[in-house]
Amino acid sequence: MKKELTIVIPAGEKTEIKALETINRKNINVIVERGKNPSQNRNRGASKAKTDFIAFINSHTLLDKSWLKEVLKFFKSHPEIDIVGGPQLNYPNEGFFARVSGYALSSVFGSAKVSTRYKKTRLNLQANESSITSANLICRRKVFEKVKFDETLYPGEDPKFIDDAIKSGLKVAYSPAIIVYNLRRQSPRLLFKQVFNYGITRPKKESIFQTLKKPYFLAPALFVLYLILLPSLILISNLMIFPLLIYLLLDLLFSLYESIKNNDILSSIILIFIFPIIHVGYGLGFLYGSIKKIWQRKNPS
Repeated sequence: MKKELTIVIPAGEKTEIKALETINRKNINVIVERGKNPSQNRNRGASKAKTDFIAFINSHTLLDKSWLKEVLKFFKSHPEIDIVGGPQLNYPNEGFFARVSGYALSSVFGSAKVSTRYKKTRLNLQANESSITSANLICRRKVFEKVKFDETLYPGEDPKFIDDAIKSGLKVAYSPAIIVYNLRRQSPRLLFKQVFNYGITRPKKESIFQTLKKPYFLAPALFVLYLILLPSLILISNLMIFPLLIYLLLDLLFSLYESIKNNDILSSIILIFIFPIIHVGYGLGFLYGSIKKIWQRKNPS
């Protein structure tokens, strides 16, 4: 039987490819591209693929048992769509902190509009970067005649790839039926580092004017600026502390809500701290990335 799909897995030189555990090679071609540049690895892998469809996952991504069936079913039902992605859910039997950080990422309070990347929601035939990541991304082969992954950008190369695809006239969709399971960070330090790096990348990817059209990416940086200025603002008026009090109340309420929704009441104790880690980490990264971008423009090497 002719294989219709190739999975490209970018990996470091010595990275364990846990993803291979859930890939049926009888039905899927697999290309593992090793190297220090994930975007370059993906582009190189895509150029080697000969199948009608090319998919991208991470080295630690596990496929749902119905993943291939749902991918082929989707493209057959929607011939107008060029790229589709789906949710990356928590690993089964993940450790406590990693599991709870997954709850936070899938929460509207934790990740705003991009929370759809981490949970099953409704079918969207006009999706964008807010819904899709390279942990679960499938393209028609012809896509790479128009766009490629930006090899100067990591992390954040997948949002730019989706943006570039849409600008090129390609159609992008999100399907809740196309499911993978992705590893979460195992500690507060690793989670902070992850979201900090995401924040750094946003100013590299786009101008501040483009980010203003997606204010949910800008909000964490404004929150961090508010926290930095708060000691001075309180001297002007004690009322300036109210935004912080409102934030803390929302933090508490969403921590309780997510713990109940996920039937994991103990997680509320950790969620109270994870939400600020995500918001402050991303905000600091965004500010650092913005300052670095301005500095490099004024002081080109």
